[in-house]
Amino acid sequence: MAERTAGDISEQPHETGSVPLTRGLSTKLLLLTVLFVMIAEVLIFIPSVANFGMQWMQQRLDNAAAVSIILMEGEDETLAPPIRDELLMATGVKAIAVRDADVSRILVVTDMPPEVNEHIDLDAIAPPAAIAQTFSTLFFGGDRVFRIFGTVGDTGKIFEILIADTGLRDAMLTYARNVAFLSLIISLFTATLVFYAINRIMIRPIRGMTQSMLSFAAAPDEPGRVITPEVRGDEIGVAERELARMQAALQKTLGEQKRLADLGLAVSKINHDMRNMLASAHLISDRLSTIDDPAVKTLTPRLLRTLDRAVTYSEGVLNYGRTQEAPPSRRRLRLHALVEEVRNVLPLDADNSIEFANAVDEAFEISADSEHLFRVLSNLSRNAVQAMAGDHGPSVVRRLTISAERVDHTARIYVTDTGPGLPQKARENLFAPFRGSAKSGGTGLGLAIAQELVRAHGGALELVESTGGHTVFAITIPDATPPA
Repeated sequence: MAERTAGDISEQPHETGSVPLTRGLSTKLLLLTVLFVMIAEVLIFIPSVANFGMQWMQQRLDNAAAVSIILMEGEDETLAPPIRDELLMATGVKAIAVRDADVSRILVVTDMPPEVNEHIDLDAIAPPAAIAQTFSTLFFGGDRVFRIFGTVGDTGKIFEILIADTGLRDAMLTYARNVAFLSLIISLFTATLVFYAINRIMIRPIRGMTQSMLSFAAAPDEPGRVITPEVRGDEIGVAERELARMQAALQKTLGEQKRLADLGLAVSKINHDMRNMLASAHLISDRLSTIDDPAVKTLTPRLLRTLDRAVTYSEGVLNYGRTQEAPPSRRRLRLHALVEEVRNVLPLDADNSIEFANAVDEAFEISADSEHLFRVLSNLSRNAVQAMAGDHGPSVVRRLTISAERVDHTARIYVTDTGPGLPQKARENLFAPFRGSAKSGGTGLGLAIAQELVRAHGGALELVESTGGHTVFAITIPDATPPA
């Protein structure tokens, strides 16, 4: 599957514009807040309605108890029967009874029902039973009769009433409607406050980061597209600062890549003409070598090496500019013979007095691509020769040694020189192109290319040691490419 670049992503219409209101975080947050507050209100609503029903029945029982006391005090005809009936009817009950010391007494009955549907003990009813009884009345009541009994005050007497559940059901429906309406108002008000607070604290900064990413993806090379983080110490502030750092780093990387692309394009354009000029220079150099002049014979090899370096430099820039190196074609190689090939292409002669020591055993074999390994060793060796070429004096030892050893199923090759060592800046940017060169005017492409080739073998290239008079590079290549 092809990877999607920043340009491909920015071309999607649903990502470059603003997020629709129905899909935005603000709308989702508002709806979820209303929903959760409503759920909390429902959890409060259920016991609230049950408690209202219990209080309604307790109030009716208290009123009946007050009427009962009046009736019991008026047994000597102090109260006329019509007045007692009016008092009884005012309580809304069908009958009133009182039980004292296991003696039950019916005080008055206005309309004795044929049956009692439910008996409710207000002194012993548990909250779950109260909730169940309340909602049973709400959904199935309206034509039932309840016997409600319990103690009132400190009298010790148990009062009982028979009452229709119609009034209780109507009162609970009215109460439930009022509570539901109030709960909705509270939910909307609470959701608005929560939404406003979270929107300012979280949603708005996140929306700003989203817009910044979309804007940056549309034109990552413009400095003004980098987000400006707010001064805040929470997670949003950390995210904004990290986003700003990543955008700045990506912008810098894209700038470097653009410069590299421009450089590769420029070198590609001049490479063709440069090859023709170098070919002509080689022909002239060959003719100069036929002149019987000691000075000319001394200068001609140096001229040829200079031309070879120019060709190598141009090809190195072009090779690094390629998208990808060809995968290695691994074969069993005799490393000693390959090192001898590297010796032959190095600028070594009797004048520079640089020794080359091939310390690889003639029977040593390695599984690698011969062309890739040749390029790696020649790059490292050429760097070592150039580093030692600046050391003058007959007493200075200038030696380049290539050795190898095997550890289990891994070959380890050492390239050691007695040069001045790498400077600190070169060690810090060792494998970075155009920054890791140890000499003035160098490109640092040799080590970058060498590392890429070694990694293609599943191995590693590392600097083991670099001090005055001793620099060691190690190439580690396993016998078989590790599984991907």
